[in-house]
Amino acid sequence: MKASPLDGLNIAAIGAGNMAFSLVSGLIRSGIPGERIRAADVVAAQLNRFRPLGAQTYENNAQAVAGADIVLVSVKPQVLQDVLRVLPINTKQLVISIAAGIPMRTLLAGTSSAQPIVRCMPNTPALVGAGISGLYANAAVTPALRDQATALLESVGRVIWVKDEAQIDAVTAVSGSGPAYFFLLMEAMIKAGLELGLDRETATALTIETAVGSALLARGSDSEPATLRANVTSPGGTTARALSIMNDAGVGDAIVRALHGAAERSAELARDY
Repeated sequence: MKASPLDGLNIAAIGAGNMAFSLVSGLIRSGIPGERIRAADVVAAQLNRFRPLGAQTYENNAQAVAGADIVLVSVKPQVLQDVLRVLPINTKQLVISIAAGIPMRTLLAGTSSAQPIVRCMPNTPALVGAGISGLYANAAVTPALRDQATALLESVGRVIWVKDEAQIDAVTAVSGSGPAYFFLLMEAMIKAGLELGLDRETATALTIETAVGSALLARGSDSEPATLRANVTSPGGTTARALSIMNDAGVGDAIVRALHGAAERSAELARDY
């Protein structure tokens, strides 16, 4: 088996929510022993689902961090600063933050100006191992630490590094919030299927499998989505009629405006913190 950058390291997840659970599950699936993974949360009930995985669980965050090589911060943004202030983190530990909207300056203020920190924006398909995460590292993160962060997030999907922290706002708009856009389209397609006479089970299955198949086709093709769309749009056909109605309604422009709005809101949140 190929060596992993995470081999022999202890990883502590502070905050035992859904994303932390997906990451811990992914790490264990990738072969990291449960005894090297710690999950901590002040709400004891949050830890119940981690125990069957073999992870070590703590109700005391400081105990979980002690001796950890990587500290994954996955608490709610509004409590992150208070949590960081009391954690015994040192500069030999890599901090990976998946707290949405918390900028690097705030993370450094809560740790140390020399702290190696990676900001990460994952998305909810990570819950089924199909996520994609945008990562940004500060200057204290060495190539070896970047490899560790990459390996950790690759346990639940793909990883893309960005060079500018401001690009995290764009990542948030495109992929962090992105699943909701596709779910909205699915809702509308299922609704239309029902209106056209299909039962809910059939309309739902047709919609979801079409979404999955289209995504797999796009991922496996060398063609741009615009080309793939054109390939299934016969002049004067059913697809052309549907797309014409969408274009007349300004669907494409609305989506572009929506993503700009999401990015602007992400930047606003960062300023708030």
